Amino acid sequence: MTEPLVPNRTEILSSVDHVQEALQRHRYIGTSRIATVVYLAFHLRKPVLVEGPPGVGKTELAKTTARMLGLPLIRLQCYEGLDEAKALYEWKYGKQLLYIQVLKEKLDDALGGARGLKESVQRLHQHDDIFFSEAFLEPRPLLKALREADGSVLLIDEIDKSDQEFESLLLEMLSDYQVTIPEIGTIAAAGQPPIVFLTSNNTREVSDALKRRCLHLYIPFPDAKLEQQIIQTRVPEIAVELRRQLVAFVQALRELDLRKTPAISETIDWARTLLLLHIDALDAEWVRETLNVLLKFQDDIDRVEPQLPALTRRAVGAR
Repeated sequence: MTEPLVPNRTEILSSVDHVQEALQRHRYIGTSRIATVVYLAFHLRKPVLVEGPPGVGKTELAKTTARMLGLPLIRLQCYEGLDEAKALYEWKYGKQLLYIQVLKEKLDDALGGARGLKESVQRLHQHDDIFFSEAFLEPRPLLKALREADGSVLLIDEIDKSDQEFESLLLEMLSDYQVTIPEIGTIAAAGQPPIVFLTSNNTREVSDALKRRCLHLYIPFPDAKLEQQIIQTRVPEIAVELRRQLVAFVQALRELDLRKTPAISETIDWARTLLLLHIDALDAEWVRETLNVLLKFQDDIDRVEPQLPALTRRAVGAR
């Protein structure tokens, strides 16, 4: 079996244009601003805070960057209550207990020749550091990313779902690409520091301290032209006219006051659905039958259904 080709990272990251071309080769269609931020993130060694509504490609940008550069993707999904034991490291307690049992069995050897309680205690203290060494350390995503000597892409997904205490935990790493473990000391990036993406759906404001350490990128919903390019890349089999119509329909839906606005991923799913059903052009009946692919709440569907004839005519006639 032949080894997979390693991407020429130097060439890919030599200019913004090369970054954008490489992203497109990996089926990520975005603006030049997105390519610029990826270029700067690498050369300035700065993490990127990517904000925007759900489903516009924030997480996909990190995944594509990892594929594009041939780097491992290390993902940390944030949630309320996330702490260092899940994000940074924890101790292998089972292994520590096993070694404590071994030490008990070898206690006479460990204390051999000790005179009195004080000297015995001093000898036992010599074994303390063994149980809090790297041999007993279980690395979690943040520490794993630092240990990748050839670099990695670290995705800290939905940072706005975590607590502010967790943001504080991140500050040292985002500034200096290092973490401090009290029992061991400071562990810095093994070689190439990771390329870090933090995503946020803006459910809450992240702290100023975190924002200061990051490049900022806001990804909005795409305009019709860009969304057609995305559909052309992801669902190339779909007819040009149907692609235009379905994008126009989704764009019209996004103008409505909905509980959940259709995301790009849902536009792609809808395009695949229409292709599977052998639909050549939009009509109100087929749109009604497949509306649940675009809208994920029944009250949104109930709100849109009376407007389907007008929305469909608008999409079919739009140029």
